[in-house]
Amino acid sequence: MPPLLGPHDDVAQVLGRRPRRVLVAGTSGSGKTTLAGRVGALWALPHTEIDALHWGPGWTSRPQFADDVRALVATDAWVTEWQYREVRRLLLERAEVLVWLDLPTVVVMRQVVVRTLRRRLGRIELWNGNVEPPLWSVFGDADHIVRWAWRTRRKLDGLDARLADVAPGLLVVRLRSRHDVERWLATQAPDRDRAPRA
Repeated sequence: MPPLLGPHDDVAQVLGRRPRRVLVAGTSGSGKTTLAGRVGALWALPHTEIDALHWGPGWTSRPQFADDVRALVATDAWVTEWQYREVRRLLLERAEVLVWLDLPTVVVMRQVVVRTLRRRLGRIELWNGNVEPPLWSVFGDADHIVRWAWRTRRKLDGLDARLADVAPGLLVVRLRSRHDVERWLATQAPDRDRAPRA
């Protein structure tokens, strides 16, 4: 089983080359999409936002979602977020590295609230014409993103052990703070492949 890596570990050094297929995992509001975009820029990998494949107009699931994910993972190089139970195994089958944003709950909840306010007040269009619902809906909608983030805040507890069972060859990087994220990104080697660690 590959070692569990942290913020000081150079992934390219461990693999002997830059990775080509990368997942970013985390609870809602942890910053998966932002980090996936930064990883894509770092390693020159195309970033596909998995929410854009999943959500159709009116916040409905697109019927071709799973087929689109299959097409994505069949390509040679990509980075995307690891979510949606129906496609998680598809993603794991092809991924080389999974970066796990295991941030404190207080950090995640602050981020998801700020993000929701910014998106709603700015009427920012997300995917296929969708925008965040009115702010008052947090009181009546059990699946409002802020309530969902709170309810599912522990869903990735023990992720490293679970992945060891279902994807034993996957390299997992665990980052526990925003500082860890920045340290890890600074540790990577965007400009050259590195020799394997002795």
